[in-house]
Formats: sequence, C-alpha cells, structure tokens
Amino acid sequence: MNASRNAAGPFEAVDAVTVEAGYATGLLGIPPEAHGLVLFAHGSGSGRFSPRNTMVAQALQRVGLATLLLDLLRDGEARDRRNVFDITLLAKRLRGATHWVQRAPHLAALPVCYFGAITGAGAALLAASADDARITAIVSRGGRPDLAGATALARVRAPTLLVVGSRDTAVIALNRAAMRAMTCECDMVIVPGATHLFEEEVTLEQVANHAVGWFLSHLRAPL
Repeated sequence: MNASRNAAGPFEAVDAVTVEAGYATGLLGIPPEAHGLVLFAHGSGSGRFSPRNTMVAQALQRVGLATLLLDLLRDGEARDRRNVFDITLLAKRLRGATHWVQRAPHLAALPVCYFGAITGAGAALLAASADDARITAIVSRGGRPDLAGATALARVRAPTLLVVGSRDTAVIALNRAAMRAMTCECDMVIVPGATHLFEEEVTLEQVANHAVGWFLSHLRAPL
C-alpha cells in the first residue's frame, strides 16, 4: 500500500491511497469502529473530489461506514471521453480496487458495498456481476445501470437500490429497463423535484439518507 496523509481533505482522517491492483487513486475515510466499507465509482469524468459524492460519503461515515472515493481514470485518460464510457475498463479497475481492500489488513474484515454515480453505476454493477464478487449492497445515484448490459445485470447478486430524480425522465426509463433484467433484490426510489445531478435544495441529502438506509439494512456477510 502506498498512502499519504491529506489533513486538508473532507474527512477528519483521509489518506490518499494508491490502489496498486486497480490503477486507481482514492480518498479513504475510516470512522471509529467502522463496520462496513463503501467504494465510490464516479461517473462522466468526475473524480474523488466530487462534492456530491463527498457529501454522501460524510453521511455514511457518520453512521460508521468507511468510504473510499476512487479515481478509476488517470488525468490523461479522463480527458478522453471514450474512456468515461468504457464500462468494461471502469469495472475492471473497480474490481482491482475491491480486491485490494479485501486484502488490506486494516480493511479486509469490512463488508464491501458499492456506490455508483452516472456511468460509475454501470461499472459498479458490471463489477458486481463477476462470479467471485463479494459485494454486500449497491446504491446507484442518477446512474446508468443499463450500461452494464442485460447479461451482467442478471448475474448481480447484491441487493441494489436505484435512486433517480423525478425530472430525469430519460434516466428513469433506463433504470426501469435495467430493473427488468435484474434477478437480485432491487428497488428504485424517485426523488421528487430532482434533476440528473441532484442540484436542487435537499435532494442530495435525500440521496444520502436513502443510501444510508439501504447499506445499513443489508450489512451482513457478502453474497
């Protein structure tokens, strides 16, 4: 593990961690007596400093969940829009990061969950569809689960919550189509008045509350 302390980060204790197996860099926040770990897969070129995902991560930390906000693309790669939509590449790197945390002595005992936003949701579901995936639960925010493909969606075993804004009508339709392909426990929450990025007042707070509830209700031995 290569890590450096970043005291100015958004958490009380944040390490900038190089995840060797996944070619990913992340901000790791571990609250006292953590009882789960949520890996964040960002979307559409967003990174580990995303203010929206930082807000959700802070809410998760307050209830005892560690968080790892990942950059699945390097700076040069993120400038190429083709990489942003390369779900296979993003999922491969998320799997690498997952394997890394499951081997890390200070993290290995924590059940692993995924939080995916936009294209990152597709990557999270594709990663969770692998035969050896041990993922406890998944939450998608304004996500594109359809990008994982129907075959992968049918193989996901982790309970999945899809959170979409009521004004994001095209993405609502795509999420409903993805749900029809899934065989695991799956639910969709539509946040009233929210658009794609949940920029409206209190809508992101509602996303955080739904994520907290879903993860806490499913924290058990990975499937």
